[in-house]
Amino acid sequence: MLDAAATSAMTAAGRPPVERRRRLSPAAIAVSNQKVSRAYSPIVIAGVVRAIDFVVLSAIGIALYFGYVAPLGGFTWEFLAAIFGVAATAVICFQAADIYQVQLFRGHLRQMTRMISSWAFVFLLFIGASFIVKLGSEISRVWLTAFFFSGLAALVIGRLFLRSLVRSWARQGRLDRRTIIVGADENGEQLVRALNIQDDSDIKVLGVFDDRNDDRAMDTCAGSPKLGKVDDVLELARRTRIDLVLFALPISAETRILEMLKKLWVLPVDIRLSAHTNKLRFRPRSYSYLGKVPTLDVFEAPITDWDLVMKWLFDHVVGFAILVLALPVMGLVALAVKLDSAGPVLFRQKRFGFNNERIDVFKFRSMYHHQADPTASKVVTKNDPRVTRVGRFIRKTSLDELPQLFNVVFKSNLSLVGPRPHAVQGKLQSRLFDEAVDGYFARHRVKPGITGWAQINGWRGEVDTDEKIQKRVEFDLYYIENWSVLFDLYILLKTPLALMTKSENAY
Repeated sequence: MLDAAATSAMTAAGRPPVERRRRLSPAAIAVSNQKVSRAYSPIVIAGVVRAIDFVVLSAIGIALYFGYVAPLGGFTWEFLAAIFGVAATAVICFQAADIYQVQLFRGHLRQMTRMISSWAFVFLLFIGASFIVKLGSEISRVWLTAFFFSGLAALVIGRLFLRSLVRSWARQGRLDRRTIIVGADENGEQLVRALNIQDDSDIKVLGVFDDRNDDRAMDTCAGSPKLGKVDDVLELARRTRIDLVLFALPISAETRILEMLKKLWVLPVDIRLSAHTNKLRFRPRSYSYLGKVPTLDVFEAPITDWDLVMKWLFDHVVGFAILVLALPVMGLVALAVKLDSAGPVLFRQKRFGFNNERIDVFKFRSMYHHQADPTASKVVTKNDPRVTRVGRFIRKTSLDELPQLFNVVFKSNLSLVGPRPHAVQGKLQSRLFDEAVDGYFARHRVKPGITGWAQINGWRGEVDTDEKIQKRVEFDLYYIENWSVLFDLYILLKTPLALMTKSENAY
């Protein structure tokens, strides 16, 4: 049973706590109201297609071998090794032919001709290698012919299905890189035009922003509307998906760029500086390209592509195992909470999630029900009379956090490891946390976690000084910049020891 205190508190107050939100322009509101699907990573899609190609070709070769060759000549491991070698060589040749691109998956003729040519080359290479090592007489011509045509048919059918699937994703906007341009002037107009004229581009320009509010800022750039000032980017990114922020300003506007970067670096997006209109030229390898438009990388979104897949698997596989092991303990804690004081066992609180999204986080109730504080407007202090006897113990040991495993495994709005989610109205004395430390919201560039780098280093519990919140943010940002699966595992294994030895601020 969930705690109803949050609902009753809002009802008693007449409205929920006021959030500081900027008023967006009508054009920006229209963009934020567009239906947006979750994005799919082209890198992950290409990687999955490679794996499927290898598995399908290997399966066809093995099935034909056991169906025709093995009954006649007996089983040999060398034949299986040759089949895996053919499949692996095919994937390598497909990569060399550059057909593992999502943009090519949308097409038809180009990828088919390249794929057929590469598949034929693989078999010619296999026949030549067999002749050189004098194995030609031992290889069944029937099997080889059947493998070639069956594999080719599977590849063609697979590409036709993939083409339909990718085109469907494209219509849904899952492959678009939703982009905003900073710089509503002639440079911005040239950049928008250069991006829009490219064929098969995945860049979708939502609009332009500018730090100026005078005649120098154009109302539209090559058909893309001006959505507001740079400060409005943060609010728009909170309301809708933005994948890329692209500066159209010249490098000579260094001061303006730095001032804007101080505001925008907290976003979980790629930030690049266009070199399209800059007279300064670097080596080609210094640039990353959006089609033919050269850009300089400034900030990259953390934990993307395969890293995101690995973190998702780690959270759900390891999280489910921990949840199963923790169920008996959770049952005992729930019983103790119920026997200790009247009220529900679980408590739900609004906290900051990924990209400042508001999420519901579950905890075991540690306060008296009638004194619950769903908005965390008052910090829990040592010997706080609102905390129950059982509550003091489970807060000290962090057993009250165990229900957040349900957030990880079933709701996927928390990770096992990450910056701890703070309450939306969390304060240091009379100041909200983001007012107390610069770059506070940068810790929300990844999903929050049940435990984190800051927590195992002793920065947990009450926040009553500037140093404590600053250290939390410092350690959280270090974690984000240095993330790896092994780092997550290290933090997870260190957590029990940290709970026992570094709990002086937890009460």
